[in-house]
Amino acid sequence: MSNQSKQIIEADFLIIGSGLAGLYAALCAARHGNVVLITKSALSESNSFQAQGGIAAAISPEDSPALHLGDTLRAGRDLCNRQAVEILTQEALPAMKDLENLGVSFDRNGAGNLDLGQEGGHSRRRILHASGSATGQSMITVLSRRVLENRRIRLLEYTTATELLVNEGRCFGALAYQRNEHGSQTLLAPTTILATGGAAALYQQTSNPPTATGEGIALAYRAGAAIKDMEFMQFHPTALYQKGKRSFLISESLRGEGAYLLNPAGHRFMPEYHELAELAPRDVVAAAIHSEMKKAGADCVFLSLTHLNADFMKRRFSNIYKTCLEQGIDITRQLIPVAPAAHYTIGGVRTDLDGRTNLDGLWACGEVACTGVHGANRLASNSLLECVVFAKRAVETALRSRAPVGRLPIREGNGWSPLEDPSKEWEPTARLLTEQVGLVRNRAGLSEALKNLEKLGKNNGTASEWHDRLLVASLMAKAALLREESRGVHRREDFPAQEQSWQKHIVFQKGREPGFLWN
Repeated sequence: MSNQSKQIIEADFLIIGSGLAGLYAALCAARHGNVVLITKSALSESNSFQAQGGIAAAISPEDSPALHLGDTLRAGRDLCNRQAVEILTQEALPAMKDLENLGVSFDRNGAGNLDLGQEGGHSRRRILHASGSATGQSMITVLSRRVLENRRIRLLEYTTATELLVNEGRCFGALAYQRNEHGSQTLLAPTTILATGGAAALYQQTSNPPTATGEGIALAYRAGAAIKDMEFMQFHPTALYQKGKRSFLISESLRGEGAYLLNPAGHRFMPEYHELAELAPRDVVAAAIHSEMKKAGADCVFLSLTHLNADFMKRRFSNIYKTCLEQGIDITRQLIPVAPAAHYTIGGVRTDLDGRTNLDGLWACGEVACTGVHGANRLASNSLLECVVFAKRAVETALRSRAPVGRLPIREGNGWSPLEDPSKEWEPTARLLTEQVGLVRNRAGLSEALKNLEKLGKNNGTASEWHDRLLVASLMAKAALLREESRGVHRREDFPAQEQSWQKHIVFQKGREPGFLWN
């Protein structure tokens, strides 16, 4: 073990995760103190970096926060926290101005006005984008540069938080594993902010990078934090499908510009499922595609934009055009094979309206958190907005709640170990989740999944990357088995209706039976 791996590092803020929520929280926090920002991969590898569609904000004269609020509540299937959605939609405009002040350049049209896109579930064009369909990459590049320039922010890459340090109900930092040094570090701070993203990479078919495995949820659960809504895993309707290859997201914005979905027989089917057709909310479109695939015994359906202006599509969606072309598909002349893929973890660490968890000193923001803004189905392009709005609120609230770290029993490590070859070791479990805890579930499949997950965990220690993944997978399966209805992205073949009696949330906490919170 090297000298660096034995370090005790102290700061005013410890931020775990380097997606949009983590970067923005670090920049906000650095205005008030010293920050340690850790990320388990390189700074550029995150879900936010891969985000294509954009970020939603009611900016045009024809739009309003009230309309954005209504669209979000409808998409959430009566399970959103209305106060959280009000905050999200009302604070969107100042959040966009702050991003522009940091250097983010949103695309504008020939007249110099913001070029707003349309996506499923939105009643207005309100999606800001940057560099065409490379919005996430553009935003993360700008914010990463700001972080690297900031002398108050110490960045630790390839560093995984392995345990939250908690003493008498208060979090004072974390133990971490430094992959390059193969050893542990102790990170102490009066404020710890989780911004580790979601868990969709636990599935076989996913739009997420391999790092999105839910370790923040596992960290928080093991420390005693409440975990909420884990049954709601959103599947993006249109990921590029090529058998045996990793999924690539085909942005919803293409459908916003007029692209059609066709079944294997070449029939446009979405008008038969919803009045908004291809612009229905994601849960509806994903379920419709699943149904058409099942009817045809096919692995995919097709997205067609051959009827649209080729030059515009190449320019507006340049990264999608180039990626598909590398796979032998010219999207301006050929159909794009698409299928649903695990995309966004709606559930996570339960927080209040300011990102505060039930553990003093611990906050959460972004996809790892469950603020209640998404309900049972996230409205497109609200995710990046949530990152910015609630990261800022978390930092501002933490400033008023800080307590000195004081003396703590310090350990060098907890014996945590990483997976040597994550893709190979996890692949059978990823397939299990996709088949039995996927887009459509039933009691038999969920029960079998839980039995297999329990069996897999018996021969492994409790401090490992493997155990954390199994823990998160088990929480998802347990919640899905408990919720005996179909609502939003949670679909049960054996309970196909949405039930008024289930307008409530499932909450897990270590050492306790599952609890329920009513809206």
